[in-house]
Amino acid sequence: MTTGAVTTCAVLLRGVNVGGHNRVPMARFRSLLEGLGGQDVQTYLQSGNAVLSWPGPAEALENAVHQALAVELSLSVPVLVRTAAELAAVVAGCPWPDLDPKLLHAVFLTGPADPDRVAAVDHAGLSPELVAVGDRVVYAFYAGGVQRSRLARLDVGGGPGTARNWRTVTALAQLCG
Repeated sequence: MTTGAVTTCAVLLRGVNVGGHNRVPMARFRSLLEGLGGQDVQTYLQSGNAVLSWPGPAEALENAVHQALAVELSLSVPVLVRTAAELAAVVAGCPWPDLDPKLLHAVFLTGPADPDRVAAVDHAGLSPELVAVGDRVVYAFYAGGVQRSRLARLDVGGGPGTARNWRTVTALAQLCG
């Protein structure tokens, strides 16, 4: 939601608080975002998700968070920001919203997927897993779970990404309002 110069955004960190690596306490993450000028900051789960109101462009927030993590926590991880409207579009664009939300994921990308790589995807060879590509997002249904998935190794370009299960995606969209 955008009101004047303030935009509601979701901030997604890649690879934090996984297996004891890249520790980011959520209270510290909230404080960091507030220190950058974020308002109404809420974190969601322990995996580097936050929703906030931001008085500027989403790209500026992405850069500011990346720099602040490096300076304050000596941490260099990809930071992806989606506005409330972009996150709502991800939810609306999902081709299989009724599949198991633990096995359905959105992989948020830093840039657009490579059209040639997308065209080369062997959908039949991935069955029963499913994959579809949207605007800076890959929808992935890991039928047998992520650990045993061939789909988890699929690279359609778009730079570093970060995955969230469908429960998290819809919860973040709801928090964005």
